[in-house]
Amino acid sequence: MVFNGVKIQLSHSFEEIICLENLLEAWKEFVRGKRGKKDVQQFSMRLMDNIFALHEDLFYHTYKHGGYQAFKINDPKPRDIHKAMVRDRLLHHAIYRKLYPFFDKIFIADSYSCRLRKGTHKSIKRFKEFAYKVSKNNTQTCWILKCDIRKFFANIDHEILMGILRGYIPDKNVIWLLEEVIESFNTNGKIGVGLPLGNLTSQLFVNIYMNKSDQFMKHKIKAKYYIRYADDFVIFSEDREYLEKMVIEIAKFLKNDLKLGLHPNKVFIKTLSSGVDFLGWVNFSDHRVLRAASKRRMLKRIQKNPTPETLNSYLGMLGHGNARKLELFLKPGFRT
Repeated sequence: MVFNGVKIQLSHSFEEIICLENLLEAWKEFVRGKRGKKDVQQFSMRLMDNIFALHEDLFYHTYKHGGYQAFKINDPKPRDIHKAMVRDRLLHHAIYRKLYPFFDKIFIADSYSCRLRKGTHKSIKRFKEFAYKVSKNNTQTCWILKCDIRKFFANIDHEILMGILRGYIPDKNVIWLLEEVIESFNTNGKIGVGLPLGNLTSQLFVNIYMNKSDQFMKHKIKAKYYIRYADDFVIFSEDREYLEKMVIEIAKFLKNDLKLGLHPNKVFIKTLSSGVDFLGWVNFSDHRVLRAASKRRMLKRIQKNPTPETLNSYLGMLGHGNARKLELFLKPGFRT
């Protein structure tokens, strides 16, 4: 990657990633909230022996990533989660600790998924800012192109991802390590395709992968008002025809450069005044309301786990939109 004539490359070495100090710090981060898990308890019983053994395998390049435990969740749609062994997840944290700060600096400002000081609330806030700018404070029509990438994690191409990583990482040992993690998983037996939803590293890898698309959006097709959250993205414009042309250009780029495709049923161009569904909210020019499916999912989760923490979490989320009746319903003392 070249920026202002200077090639930007990761300065951290393989030794810094696999050193005992980094592995121990990674363990502290990994174990938070997991001390009650049986597999974590078993690993921690011989913690230092296990960490020394992991370090040695990495140092001598005898490390092999283990398999995955598969299970399904509904959040909100059915998703296949693949959980790695504790040893491997510890390594994922060690890798993430060194790679994330570097790569986060090269990402565009309006990429909001799985990044510190970003997230859904900041993304929704930015949506509102762009809406006001393009609509000129709701005085003219604002068109919004909304797109969704089909089977996002399942279609990440390993060869393309490794090619992107090699452009930033000069240390061949780091590349060996990342390749070991990436090649540890394939989607439904398709060799060289897919990343597991359960890996911490996968969150970083998909942002690195999609940064290529983000750069295309900003610098090639000049999408000034563009927001991406994971596999969902929106582009704002006062010109519907411009957005119609962009769909063709975007689909072509994703297919040719990233081997990804737009979801045929989740691409649309709508006016802001008609309401645009983005990240669980239906957004209008002067307000937003919680999507019906999001509301049902929220109430179902609260019913299953009616703790103060769960309630407060959802009350905080509802505070970002027009959901006064729901807030009152959830507050203790209001329900009968």
